Amino acid sequence: MTIREVELNPCFLTPERVQPEYPLLVYLPGMDGTGQLLRSQTAGLETGFDVRCLALPRKDLNTWDVLTKSVLDLIDAELKKSSQRPVYLCGESFGGCLAMKVAIQAPQLFKRIILINPASSFHLRPWLNWASQLTYLVPSELYDVGALGLLPFLASLPRISGSDRHELLKTMRSIPSETVHWRLSLLREFDVDDEQLSRLTQPVLLIAGASDRLLPSVTEVKRIANILPNTKIVVLPHCGHACLLEQDINLYDILKANNFLENKADISTGLEVKG
Repeated sequence: MTIREVELNPCFLTPERVQPEYPLLVYLPGMDGTGQLLRSQTAGLETGFDVRCLALPRKDLNTWDVLTKSVLDLIDAELKKSSQRPVYLCGESFGGCLAMKVAIQAPQLFKRIILINPASSFHLRPWLNWASQLTYLVPSELYDVGALGLLPFLASLPRISGSDRHELLKTMRSIPSETVHWRLSLLREFDVDDEQLSRLTQPVLLIAGASDRLLPSVTEVKRIANILPNTKIVVLPHCGHACLLEQDINLYDILKANNFLENKADISTGLEVKG
């Protein structure tokens, strides 16, 4: 996928290893929308998945409905390239909100769903909600300074390698201020119907960082667990909001430890696995 294609339309980034015989795992990223920050987890996930990361254009100003349709169209295109196979949907932060919208639109499409520090709790931080409405007053040339100041809230910095810290800051600074304003406005207005959520009967894994300083993620996953009929909560004791960047966190191992993987032999024979 070229940079120009990413700049024009939402697309899936594909790792070097394409594995059409494995379940498809679709990752929806945080507010940066780049998909690039998953790379520390990709090698582990490729043990059992064919991984795709959503990448949004830096200047994408689409609504939740348009983003939802884009994701579903991209998944449909992937499934047409190979035989029908299980699809796992994984959303982190902003992507967690998008994942809920996507799942509600196509509830039968996904075998399992993973939500990581979903930003659906944005309204529970009144100061953050209030401050986000004032971001348009910040001159664009000051966004670099703002990104640096936000870093300790986004991540447990001592638990992230220097190179990943640098990559996180670089990614934050790469998003234009207009896009940041727009995606914050999407979070302020985010809403899903509890009754529609309750119709998602597939297993859902809810992951929250206990040391999330940006959002009350533990409170939020407990709230979501009271709505969804088939959930399991995993609280990561020392993790911050950007927990997938932390050195001792391996998403594939978390899925394995919580019986959230499919048996490869059963995938190849087409049998459904209960888990």
